[in-house]
Amino acid sequence: MKTCKYIVVLISFILLGSCSATTRTINGVQRSLKGQWSLDKITYSRSGIFDVILYDDASAECLTGSVWTFIPNNNTGFYSVNQSSCVSTGDRRFRFNIPESDANGNFSFLFKPIDAKKKSTNGNRGYRMGLPLLDENQMTWTQTISMEGAPFVITMNFNRLQQ
Repeated sequence: MKTCKYIVVLISFILLGSCSATTRTINGVQRSLKGQWSLDKITYSRSGIFDVILYDDASAECLTGSVWTFIPNNNTGFYSVNQSSCVSTGDRRFRFNIPESDANGNFSFLFKPIDAKKKSTNGNRGYRMGLPLLDENQMTWTQTISMEGAPFVITMNFNRLQQ
């Protein structure tokens, strides 16, 4: 009977430790985002000319070159569209989250536009992107949508400006 209690306690510690490790991994990934990043390149899985509006906000051309600031201690940030050729320029605030990885170890990036009071600006809708790359200097997001009944992947490549 004593052995059975020992096994139950051991299994409990293993389970608690694995949950804690997952939380530490996610927190580490979110902390890796801290600072300013430049969205330097947006590419597509198909060749051609596409009129893409990202996040119901701005064209891919206007977002290319935008500066993104991530504040991981409260999971918020903002990006700045400063190209004079764009209709709407200035800062846009957002809330972000990186949930646990899927069964294959792939992370997602969740993004929701908010206002200065941290309230949703578009009916509480958000966006999910794949996060295939995040290291100290580079980050890549992918978003798969359907175009003409087939998958169409938008890839956004960021480079760190400062931490």
